[in-house]
Amino acid sequence: MGLPAVWGAAAITYKLACPLAQEDGLGARIVSCAVFFAVGTGLMLHVRRGLLRELRQIRKVAGAAQGALLRPLPPRVDGLNIAAAQFSADRWATVGGDLYEVIGTEHGVRIVMGDVRGHGLAALGTVAAVLGSFREAVHDEAELAGVLRRLDRAMARHLRERAKAEHPSSGLDPDNPVAEEFVTVLLLEIGPDGEMRAINCGHPRPYLLRRDTEPVGVRGHVEHLAVGDPLPPLGLFPLPAELPVVRCGPFLPGEALFLHTDGVEDARDGDGRFFPLSTALAEASRSQPLSPQSVLRTVFTQLLRHAGGFPTDDVAVLVLRNDRAKVPAQQGKPVAHNSAP
Repeated sequence: MGLPAVWGAAAITYKLACPLAQEDGLGARIVSCAVFFAVGTGLMLHVRRGLLRELRQIRKVAGAAQGALLRPLPPRVDGLNIAAAQFSADRWATVGGDLYEVIGTEHGVRIVMGDVRGHGLAALGTVAAVLGSFREAVHDEAELAGVLRRLDRAMARHLRERAKAEHPSSGLDPDNPVAEEFVTVLLLEIGPDGEMRAINCGHPRPYLLRRDTEPVGVRGHVEHLAVGDPLPPLGLFPLPAELPVVRCGPFLPGEALFLHTDGVEDARDGDGRFFPLSTALAEASRSQPLSPQSVLRTVFTQLLRHAGGFPTDDVAVLVLRNDRAKVPAQQGKPVAHNSAP
């Protein structure tokens, strides 16, 4: 308050003590207006600087908290090269309703990709509940189905707690917005031998970017990964007694996986056309060697150009490339990948 008090005191002193301020001539009035305009401008600039300083501090604290929630991924996990990027539909938020994590365990590299209903800061509580459960369950559960059941229980607890906080007398009421909250989840496991297993709960299927294929000179082979028929998203219905874990085939050295949330494919241009993700991936996969960073750069550049700026929904992308030197021979018959239409 020191500087505003000085400015105010100067204005009052001028008005009461300066002889020029007591005159009624045009020149005296112009000088008085200039003095008070300068005082007002100084006060406004001081307040603006204070607000900007406070905003920077708030954003710094929020960024640190959100970064701890959706922490940066390591560049490599168990021979897999990783790159990820996301942005929130809320302009000032660094994390929204999308989530991802990659963790190396004794059971293999386990990956989660999810999308909470809604977007922006309002979805952070659900993101925290799902990610916190996943980071513990992947080490404790030997089977991928056990991991999913842990996520489902964490989601149910989160919804009950929110319902009690927002409607203490009603619990999980069907009319309560919390009762309609859900999260789509894709769980993926890459074993030491490169064999992939997955459980999909209503999430978009990932893409597999293949190595050079026949005929010679043809590059950029992109396929939808077959992850089976999807289960309902978590939070809508109870999980079935039997959870199908789908064998997705081998993840070979030099190949890349592209995981994403629906904000990517749902982005529209000015004419209402959806973003052609498979075309962008085909272009990105033509670069050799295939780099996760180059795939991200190509897709996001085309996405922002297509949408004319940031899309209206949260967007998250995760790319993994197999940099392992050798994949052991697979036992049994390999499972073919399902080509995208």
